Amino acid sequence: MHPSVRWGRAVAASGIGAFDWDLVTGELRWDDRLLELFGVEPEAFSGTIAAFEAVVHPDDRARVDAAQRTAISTCGDYAAEYRVVLPDGLTRWVVARGRALAGPDGAAVRLLGAAFDNTVVQDGEARVQRVLEAMPTAFFHLDQQWRFTYANRVAHELLGGVTEELVGGVIWELFPAAVGSEFERHYRGVAESGEPVSFDAYYPPPLDAWYEVRAWPTPDGISVYFNDVTDRHAAQQLLARDSRRTAMIAAVSESLTGTLDPEVGVSRLAQVLVPEVADWCVVTLVSETARGDWRERLRDVGWWHSDPARRPDLDRYAALRVSSLTDASFVARALSTDAPMLVGSGATAAIERVLVPGEARELVQGLLPESAVVVPLHGRGRTVGLLTLFRGADRPTFDGDDLELVREVAVRAGVHVDNARLYAEQRDLAAALQRSMMTAPPQSEELDLVVRYEAAAQAAQVGGDWYDAFRQRDGSMVVVIGDVVGHDVAAAAAMGQIRSLLRGIAVHTGDGPAAVLHGVDEAIEVLDLATTATAAVVRLERGSEPGTTRVRWSNAGHPPPAVVDHAGEVHFLAGEEPGLLLGLQPDPGREESVVELPHGSTLLLYTDGLVERRDQSIDVGLKLLADRLADLADLAGEGHDLETFCDELLHQMLPGRREDDVALVAVHLR
Repeated sequence: MHPSVRWGRAVAASGIGAFDWDLVTGELRWDDRLLELFGVEPEAFSGTIAAFEAVVHPDDRARVDAAQRTAISTCGDYAAEYRVVLPDGLTRWVVARGRALAGPDGAAVRLLGAAFDNTVVQDGEARVQRVLEAMPTAFFHLDQQWRFTYANRVAHELLGGVTEELVGGVIWELFPAAVGSEFERHYRGVAESGEPVSFDAYYPPPLDAWYEVRAWPTPDGISVYFNDVTDRHAAQQLLARDSRRTAMIAAVSESLTGTLDPEVGVSRLAQVLVPEVADWCVVTLVSETARGDWRERLRDVGWWHSDPARRPDLDRYAALRVSSLTDASFVARALSTDAPMLVGSGATAAIERVLVPGEARELVQGLLPESAVVVPLHGRGRTVGLLTLFRGADRPTFDGDDLELVREVAVRAGVHVDNARLYAEQRDLAAALQRSMMTAPPQSEELDLVVRYEAAAQAAQVGGDWYDAFRQRDGSMVVVIGDVVGHDVAAAAAMGQIRSLLRGIAVHTGDGPAAVLHGVDEAIEVLDLATTATAAVVRLERGSEPGTTRVRWSNAGHPPPAVVDHAGEVHFLAGEEPGLLLGLQPDPGREESVVELPHGSTLLLYTDGLVERRDQSIDVGLKLLADRLADLADLAGEGHDLETFCDELLHQMLPGRREDDVALVAVHLR
């Protein structure tokens, strides 16, 4: 085949049409492909430039004419992209390229070129632009000279406080505050590295907002989408404050649960609260048995000052304080009214006025408090202690958040003191611990959570079974099931310690299950708790796909959690290796596993009392549990009662007389 024939066939197959415009005679010739492209019958084509202009969309004619004139006047290249209107009224996009040829005198005498259909590309770009304009996220594109080439509607709305017209402007000129900021650093980094980046940054007034930004490289610049996350940032700051508060509560809980001696437990509070909440603090116990003057019922058992140089003065003041108090003192008023007493300012003078003349009054002048608060510690129906906190003039007075925190600390401390006294008086601490575990699970819109605790048939056989459910600072739900080795009051007390340690570590660190278990291991070793326990920790996170939840878990020698999926199939969350029990030795290599569960699944955590008995091995019990869960799968599904599911499961699994406690947590993923 002749090369010219092959070339002609290749051109025809490509859908490219050719044109030849004789600028001397005015004759315009189109080949068959171009006639077809423009929707013109050969016999109807007059062969003039006017015939061409007649099919060009009216809105594009001026632009096409300008491109032609430029090419002719310069004897240069011709390039145009325009619409043509077909006889049936439809519109077609055409891309044309050509060159003007010069005659002997150097003036253009001919314009030759080719054209092809670009409608599909244009329609695709139009769809992309419609999507960009419709999406609720702001988007813009910067070219290699940092000029805006496109910004969608939301971008104009969010950035309208600086300029109403973005396209064509240089970002560093329109937004001078971005120069030298995180915005410039990251944008230039994307351009130089070719790697995408995500970051949060603040832009000052007039925008005065925080933005979540995603930027990625393109062949001709960088693309950026962003959201105004000012409200979220404020919430994160609030969460950070709440996290510090949670950490404080966790530290308080740890200090209190480390001992059942009321004096030792509450005396530690002073060093936990100073200097986070106050500059100095005094903790007081109130006796039930003392008679006579109210001062004889009080005993300061703990105190601390943030300034080591002031501690000797505080030691002496604590030794003299109670005996120096008058009936008008804030301590006396808090004791009689059973309500907090706040001194917002001028605390030094106010406290001096309610102390008898003497050394204690002189010591207050040296300690120089500016504000103070006295909060009663409430036990069961009585005041069991007082918490007095002081701040100097260089700190603001106690605000509402401070008082709320102190009240929560006081509640925990009061309960601890009362529990410790009940223990010292040989009361049934085991029953109190069991009741304390029967707390309502946290509420959630994403899941249903039901808990059960069944004590052993014999009251003396109290165990260390426990459950817990709480949120970490990132919003993930953590569900815990555990069992301290042993069946006595000591096991129950150890359970309380480990449960509080685990919750405090999980909330404070935000770590995943394996790291949390490792942290509990280390705490058990450092605190010399001399106990061992099994535990399974599960964290529920947002799934990678819609309609799923990511389940992350780690197991410390505990029976594996069970899953009833949305189809009613049952399987167990078992890792490759069984983890060591808590308290044996700190294990930094604890295994952590992850699975994605579809919504509609139900997760079950339980203690070994559900599946293991003297006459039944755990393997047999697990098989029986799987069968029962399969039978009850319908009760765990959407629209059914998870409470009934748990009750029926316990009814079918447990014998009439139980030898072991049973704790159970059921989580249904909505």
